[in-house]
Amino acid sequence: MRVGLYPGSFDPLTNGHLDIIDRAAILFDQVIVSVSKNENKKPAFSVEEREEMLVEMLSGYKNVKVVSFDGLTVDFAKKNGANAIIRGLRAISDFENEFMMALTNKKLIPSVETVFLMTNAEFSFISSSAVKEIARFGGCVKELVPPLVEERLKEKYKSL
Repeated sequence: MRVGLYPGSFDPLTNGHLDIIDRAAILFDQVIVSVSKNENKKPAFSVEEREEMLVEMLSGYKNVKVVSFDGLTVDFAKKNGANAIIRGLRAISDFENEFMMALTNKKLIPSVETVFLMTNAEFSFISSSAVKEIARFGGCVKELVPPLVEERLKEKYKSL
């Protein structure tokens, strides 16, 4: 069975993330979307909120499950029987960091490959950081995130 692990902070989930998940679900027998805690970022949503939004948004997929984790991605991949770590690339500027991470992961667990999926061009400019900033200042994120996430962002930032 081909198991792909798609780790990320998903803070918030964007249409670009959904594009990657949609295509990964075709390539793999099972896709594990894993919500990671990232201490280097200031999250708008708790891990539990992000996981709950993902579960709701991905409920239509029979071969996709959502879990959260803390620690090394390779350890989580091994524990869950993943054959590959899925990484989305938006632009060439993403590649250097992702390439270094893939090489490090390969050194730590040689049996797990990294699969890079380019996002569709229409989503290539979308980043979770930009979405949060736009939402924080009351801008429209309708074309950038799913409707559920748009609503949650409005709720999150309405008091500002």
